Amino acid sequence: SATTDPQKTGLDLLAPADLRDDLFPVGRLDKDTTGLLLLTNDGDLSHALLSPKKHVSKVYRATIAGIVTAEDQARFEAGLVLSDFTAQPAQLEILSVDEAQQESQITVEIHEGKFHQVKRMFHAVGKEVLTLERLKMGPLALPDDLDRGQYRALTDAELALLKAN
Repeated sequence: SATTDPQKTGLDLLAPADLRDDLFPVGRLDKDTTGLLLLTNDGDLSHALLSPKKHVSKVYRATIAGIVTAEDQARFEAGLVLSDFTAQPAQLEILSVDEAQQESQITVEIHEGKFHQVKRMFHAVGKEVLTLERLKMGPLALPDDLDRGQYRALTDAELALLKAN
């Protein structure tokens, strides 16, 4: 989600008619993370959505190598101590567990967005993130009918929700 990079960026998905020099991503998605990415030219809105002091929720769905347990949920809820910061409490929901594959499907809600945070939180409980997709940022949810790599403008109602957050 860089604005310029030798590899493709989110901005490279825009049609030439939609590409503008003043657009930038609100937050980052790692190159192997998919999902909701907001592009804007509104620095105040970006700051309001990203500032840890604002506690804006970000919800992710992930496939985890390993069996996610109630103990992991409790550790996420308490806040995890990582090498360079303590992650704020996060809500971890176990959607399904595949004992044979030793994989779990989860959603996790965080209220900050540090570098590789979700991956680092799972690493702290001895598990690895295999896939990661951002589903929500604040009141904005990834539309079910938007395919990977597609984009659309926010509606006036969505923009009002984001600014009210």
